[in-house]
Amino acid sequence: MRKSTPAEADIGAKLAGIELRNPIMLASGILGETGELLLAAHRAGAGAVVTKSIGLDPRDGNKNPTIHQSGRCMLNSMGLPNPGIKEFSKEMKVLEGSGAVVIGSIFGAKTQDFASLAKKMEDYGASAIELNLSCPHARGYGAEIGSNPATVRNITAGVAASVDIPVFAKLTPNTRDIASLGLAAEEGGASAVVAINTIKAMAIDPRIRKPVLSNKYGGLSGPAVKPVGLRCVYELYEALSIPIIGVGGISDATDIAEYMMAGASAVQVGTVVQSCGLEVFSKLNESLKAFMSEEGFKNLSQMRGIAHG
Repeated sequence: MRKSTPAEADIGAKLAGIELRNPIMLASGILGETGELLLAAHRAGAGAVVTKSIGLDPRDGNKNPTIHQSGRCMLNSMGLPNPGIKEFSKEMKVLEGSGAVVIGSIFGAKTQDFASLAKKMEDYGASAIELNLSCPHARGYGAEIGSNPATVRNITAGVAASVDIPVFAKLTPNTRDIASLGLAAEEGGASAVVAINTIKAMAIDPRIRKPVLSNKYGGLSGPAVKPVGLRCVYELYEALSIPIIGVGGISDATDIAEYMMAGASAVQVGTVVQSCGLEVFSKLNESLKAFMSEEGFKNLSQMRGIAHG
């Protein structure tokens, strides 16, 4: 008797009221500088695309060298270079009518900055806002302000009150208690949290006897950070009632499954796209369906959080 073929798993996801064709999103900072690149990621199969973090004014970022590749991992200390929110309207216009789910990543120094940026992103057509409260290598921004629960709560509340679209708070792993940051974001009205951003790290060139990056410190991404990302998602799932987007070190379908089982509703990928190209989205989609069918999961909700017993 012929063995029946398992039905194809449904990898559609719903996140804070947003329908995603799949749970695999392009992370901020990777190919998010232009509308054309974001559109290419959408066409390649990304469930959603997150823009580069955009501020009020144009910013050059840190001096070179800003990137150091180490095997499959990467150190970056870009310093949030961007064209400013006014100029970025041109890039968002490219995505109009494309069907892409676009999440606008923003950064600022105070609540009013975030609120103003969020309103602009909403006007440009963003489906949601991602608050960069976690960049580890830009002075006065990111993790420097996002490590304080009260600040996270206030910024999230200010943004949530200024827009009608979902607000996602991207959290730093460079803290002793990420759950307290997640709870602060939830209390402030966040529709979801994103965990994690890169881990503060560095590299030294032993021949010139100096740090490799001009900024000395950067953010580590790639496979080495996955255990930290998983732990953070696991802790957040036990503390929060809002969805979690897992980020960090995802290279294949089993990595995605681990994040889902830890409690993630969706994931973001970055370094693997940088190293393997945009075709990685279709490969991840197909391999995730295959994994789920083989393991008897009909949809993503059946996997979410099951590692908690």
